[in-house]
Amino acid sequence: MSEPSSYRPEALIAEDIDAYLARHQHKSLLRFITCGSVDDGKSTLIGRLLYDSKMIFEDQLAALESDSKRVGTQGQEIDFALLVDGLAAEREQGITIDVAYRFFATEKRKFIVADTPGHEQYTRNMVTGASTADLAVILIDARKGVLTQTRRHSYLVHLLGIRNIVLAVNKMDLVGYSQDIFDTIVGEYRDFARTIGIDDFIAMPISGFKGDNITGPSSNTPWYGGPSLIAHLEDVPLDETADQARPFRMAVQWVNRPNLDFRGFSGLIASGTVARGDPVRVLPSGRTSTVARIVTLDGDLDRAVAGQSVTLTLSDEIDCSRGDVIAAADSPPQVADQFEATIIWMADEAMLPGRAYWLKIGAQTVSAQVQAPKYQVNVNTLEHLAAKTLELNAIGVANLSVDRGIVFEAYADNRDLGGFILIDRLTNATVAAGMLHFSLRRAQNVHWQAMDVTREAHAALKNQKPAVLWFTGLSGAGKSTIANLVEKKLARMNRHTFLLDGDNVRHGLNKDLGFTDADRVENIRRVGEVAKLMTDAGLIVITAFISPFRAERQMVRQMMAPGEFIEVHIDTPLAEAERRDVKGLYAKARAGQLKNFTGIDSPYEPPEEAEIHIDTTGLTPEQAADVIVERLLG
Repeated sequence: MSEPSSYRPEALIAEDIDAYLARHQHKSLLRFITCGSVDDGKSTLIGRLLYDSKMIFEDQLAALESDSKRVGTQGQEIDFALLVDGLAAEREQGITIDVAYRFFATEKRKFIVADTPGHEQYTRNMVTGASTADLAVILIDARKGVLTQTRRHSYLVHLLGIRNIVLAVNKMDLVGYSQDIFDTIVGEYRDFARTIGIDDFIAMPISGFKGDNITGPSSNTPWYGGPSLIAHLEDVPLDETADQARPFRMAVQWVNRPNLDFRGFSGLIASGTVARGDPVRVLPSGRTSTVARIVTLDGDLDRAVAGQSVTLTLSDEIDCSRGDVIAAADSPPQVADQFEATIIWMADEAMLPGRAYWLKIGAQTVSAQVQAPKYQVNVNTLEHLAAKTLELNAIGVANLSVDRGIVFEAYADNRDLGGFILIDRLTNATVAAGMLHFSLRRAQNVHWQAMDVTREAHAALKNQKPAVLWFTGLSGAGKSTIANLVEKKLARMNRHTFLLDGDNVRHGLNKDLGFTDADRVENIRRVGEVAKLMTDAGLIVITAFISPFRAERQMVRQMMAPGEFIEVHIDTPLAEAERRDVKGLYAKARAGQLKNFTGIDSPYEPPEEAEIHIDTTGLTPEQAADVIVERLLG
């Protein structure tokens, strides 16, 4: 590989190689992002920073010059955006789609910069880049002024806890380096920034394309007396001391057990300091011990601080696993299972309140359910809007619950223990990012009450094994008919059963729910909870519900003890189900008189691996019931 243009072999001759490397190794590292509206010049600015800091290799420079001519850059000018816009789709469209990370360094500091997309469709990618940044450069095209995406990204930057903000009014060369235009834009932005809590930022007029005020002062803006962008990035203070001043926290990422004589807990220290002999508490269990050793690749340490990756050994053999948090014994974080949180929705499909998602916070992964939003935020006016769900790029506040207590701190106090993502349980796609505010009071006040008569005792009294026969299929498939026959057969065999039918439940427990996707999710969640209580009582529960979504059927399955959930797919072709339509529901749906009807204008997701598959075109209801009972008791 060619050497960067700043590479000087004589530097290594003039001083000791180890000293040279050490001097650069121990530079501080600043992570920052560039953001703003589409085509504000973010990629060009980063390309200019790389070029001016002489971090471009000769072969890269040659390719850049060639690409610049190919895409039509006028004259001898270089299109610096091509250094960053690596995707073919980005070069074709002239926009940034993905988050591009680039490294460069100056004599004072090392940098990792994230070029984040400006298009609203890719706001989720911008959140990814901002989640680890110390500083944000918010670009504004001097010709366009403050736009919606400028406001959206500024709101997100502040929401994600970035307090060092540079307002870079770019493309000043295209407005004649006008001070009036610059002052007008800065004034408008300052008025907006105050409304979202941004009280301090530095504004500078720049041209990423021409290089004005990037590495040094520009003669084109004699009216500007502030620092250049590089000078500011080099000198802006980092918050490392603040991280060290907070109580000790380290999430366990790996239990290190190379042999029977060593058991250590590896992770990155999120905050505070730790020394040998310090008392610590392991959460969520609450067990205490003391630090015996602080092990690193370079040997043991007497003391470690925030930002270091270490392996701790403890004086006592206590239970500690991946996802647990080792904390200062006298000031541990909280453990709770219900929270208020801000959620940034990132998926094309809208959030379904009540649906189970995976929630990942640090090394902890739990099942979570999000309630309907309390409100959605209008990023232009900051107005709190009523909302039943969150669409792509929407920002809202909602309560959520998890299936077991997790270790957390408010995001404002600790990004590592307060920031989370939500993951679709079927596709494993990240659908949202969020910030925890606080735990709900009921998370501390409501506890499981131990019962002397256990679920095993209930089942023994009935001389049977509890189970849930979960019938799913289209409307008219024959679920209720077959479920009723199954219960009759089991009753004749002295089995203790209860049948939960979709229509019957909607007369009472779920009478307040409609047939939207969100209401269907809540309908199944409630039925699942009831079915679980009935299995605790030792019953064989039979349910007959369309239950159209795999995610909710999987949610109910995970509520039950292993082997107790038996999915029964009553498989009937849509045409046959319509022919049997004794209620006339399909005809109304076809005529547009019945909205959100499964199979017509609302989807049905058939089981992929049901325990029992019943093809009603080949079996009578009586035969189907015999198959199900034999499978249950066989």
